[in-house]
Amino acid sequence: MPLAQWKEAVLQEVARACRTAFGRDPEGLEVGYPPEVELGDFAVGCFPLARQFRMSPAEIARRIVEAAAPRPPVAAIGASGPYLNVTLLPDHLFGVSIAALREAGGRYGDSAAGAGRRVMVEYLSPNTNKPLHLGHLRNAALGIALVRLLEATGHHVIPAILINDRGVHICKSMLAWQRFAAGATPESEGMKGDHFVGQWYVRYAVEAEKDPSLEAAVQEMLQRWEAGDPETLALWKQMNGWVYAGFEETYRRFGMRFEVFYYESDTYRLGKDVIADGLNRGVFARDGRGNVVFPLPEKPFGREKDGSLKRVTVLRADGTSLYITQDIGTAIRKVTEHALDSSVYVVGSEQEHHFQCLFAILEALGFPWAQACRHLSYGMVYLPEGKMKSREGKVVDADDLIAGMVELAAEEIRRRDPEGRLAEEEIRRRAETIGVGAIKFYLLRVRPAQSIHFDPAESISFDGFTGPYCQYAYARIFGILEKAAERGVSEAGADFGRLGNAEEKLLLRHLLEFPEEVAAAASEFSPARLATHVFHTARAFNQFYNRHAVLQAESPALAAARLALIHATALVLRRGLELLGLEVLENM
Repeated sequence: MPLAQWKEAVLQEVARACRTAFGRDPEGLEVGYPPEVELGDFAVGCFPLARQFRMSPAEIARRIVEAAAPRPPVAAIGASGPYLNVTLLPDHLFGVSIAALREAGGRYGDSAAGAGRRVMVEYLSPNTNKPLHLGHLRNAALGIALVRLLEATGHHVIPAILINDRGVHICKSMLAWQRFAAGATPESEGMKGDHFVGQWYVRYAVEAEKDPSLEAAVQEMLQRWEAGDPETLALWKQMNGWVYAGFEETYRRFGMRFEVFYYESDTYRLGKDVIADGLNRGVFARDGRGNVVFPLPEKPFGREKDGSLKRVTVLRADGTSLYITQDIGTAIRKVTEHALDSSVYVVGSEQEHHFQCLFAILEALGFPWAQACRHLSYGMVYLPEGKMKSREGKVVDADDLIAGMVELAAEEIRRRDPEGRLAEEEIRRRAETIGVGAIKFYLLRVRPAQSIHFDPAESISFDGFTGPYCQYAYARIFGILEKAAERGVSEAGADFGRLGNAEEKLLLRHLLEFPEEVAAAASEFSPARLATHVFHTARAFNQFYNRHAVLQAESPALAAARLALIHATALVLRRGLELLGLEVLENM
């Protein structure tokens, strides 16, 4: 990538000047950026050389500048206190960089950092007794972005979902439908299947307040399900089928993709044999009540007040399993079935202790891949009071929020089209891309661990740190490229030596940094880092375009160069938004 090329050229030129000044090669230098682009394209701090040459960094910088005789691609080296500010020849810096970026195209930012590594990213984890909610959307946004970032860095990624499809909470919706639905179906009621089943879960809670005997009936239904009663299983499959059909609509609309589906009904018996083997090997022990427990390592879990090691129960005394029992078995099944090097679990922060315990147990059992497992923990997400309440008024329904955001986007499009030139079908198409993108970007723009207060009006704004702002920058560039084609203005004959004002340099800097930001976002499991960079790139473009003409530039050669620069910017914006799970529009 061109940034590495330029950094190497800077280091070589500084080293050449250093040999002239001191007779030795410098040690430990790193290339960064000056605080202002007017100072230079790159900066090198001389602090590591103070011990080597036994003088102040500022004096070292001064002597290096005096000894410098820059050669292409370096144009000049100056000193600012202890820093060397290095300026490259613009025809090299812009011409070579833009050519390399354009050649990479939609692969710009990709790397082979994870080549040969297979990783499963499990996200969403819904229950089949209710529709998805706002928290699921944050989970999904993180999962979608992480899958794409890991793929961009060379990993073989397997997106997976674990569906909680069994248990007493599922039986509650089943019993309520059986008792009170009178044969109603999603089709007869004109409802999405997950919303239809969800209303019976709510109905159960209402009826159980009036009739406490329903609790016993639900437990009896669960026992029949576990015993394999055909009638109970048939009802369970029918109602879960309704939910899955509803989920699929939301998956498609939000851009979720899964290659592997795990169901709790298949995994809840897993892990017991592993526990038995670990008990024989001394990995586990029995407590005074007969439970099988795992003594947690002092680091990082600490000790109890009495000084004993903390413990986590992995199997009850009566032989029944807990969530961690089946999670142990499922983790092993994943690796066995898919030859994984690691697993990533996108799950809320309230489960941090659970996953710390799970990974410690897997490591103690002797699985080397346990150290490569990762819990991508994320905070809560809230809506301001009074904004888009769900139909039950307790949780924010995902479908309601998406529909509401799409409508807000449609209203904004109509406001910007007072003459009514756009057909309603086109308005809805654009609104879908903008509305869904607004949700994703708003949920991704902060660190996963941070809780979010989701503000629909702010998220849909075309100004500020939002998805629509970044999408609009892309559309704005596309409009310029269209006008250029209409007017016969092309990138041929571009004179990149004419570029180099502050706005052009800042914009190019963001384009050059993009591959590093993609790699860092993937390695840190933080899509927020890339979202921030995409926004800064869009803002840098707008600052450039608001101050400098492109098609009306002083000369055709300058117009061609600026056209090439913004064309490269469009490629970076599109790629960055794609990696975050957002689509782009050529016209907004």
